[in-house]
Amino acid sequence: MKKKPEKQKDLDTLREELLDAAHVFLAGYEKTTVQQDYELRKTIRGAGGKYKVVKNTIAGKAAQGTRSADLLKALKGMSSIAYTSGDPVALAKALTAYAKANPSFTFRAGMVEGHVVDVAGIEALANLPAKEEIFAKLLFLINAPAQRLVTAVSGVGRNLAVVVDQGVKENKFKS
Repeated sequence: MKKKPEKQKDLDTLREELLDAAHVFLAGYEKTTVQQDYELRKTIRGAGGKYKVVKNTIAGKAAQGTRSADLLKALKGMSSIAYTSGDPVALAKALTAYAKANPSFTFRAGMVEGHVVDVAGIEALANLPAKEEIFAKLLFLINAPAQRLVTAVSGVGRNLAVVVDQGVKENKFKS
C-alpha cells in the first residue's frame, strides 16, 4: 500500500499532465490481461498519447481546476485515462480500433478541446480523416482555382499555335 507522500506525488504528476492535456478519454478496463494492457499502451504511445490506470479519488482531485474536471469528478468502477495534447483523431482511432479487438475495453466518455463528449462522439471523432489528410484536401481546394486559371490562360496561346500550324500545313498563308 502506498504511503501518503507517494500518493501526493502521483496526484501532482497526474495534475501536471492533465493541465497539459487538451484531449482526454475515459475508459473501463475490466478483465484486461497484462498482455492486452501492454498492447494498449503501445498503441496509445504510437498515437502520441499517454495512458494511466488511476484511482478514482486521485483522478478527481488531480482534475480539480483543469479542463477535464467535469469529466473526472464522478468516476466509478475501474477507470483508466488516455490523454494527449496532440491530435485527438489519431488517439480516438487507436482507442476505437483497440476496443473493437478487445471487447473488455470500454469507453465511458471523453473530452475534446474542453468539451465533454459521449461514446458516440468518440466514435464519430475516430471516423474523421487524419489531420494531414484534411490539410491536403484544403490545400487542393485552395490550389485548384489557380491551376484552372493557368490552364485557361495557357490554352489561348496553345490554341493560337495550333491554328497557325494548321494554316502553314495547309498552305493557307500566302506570302
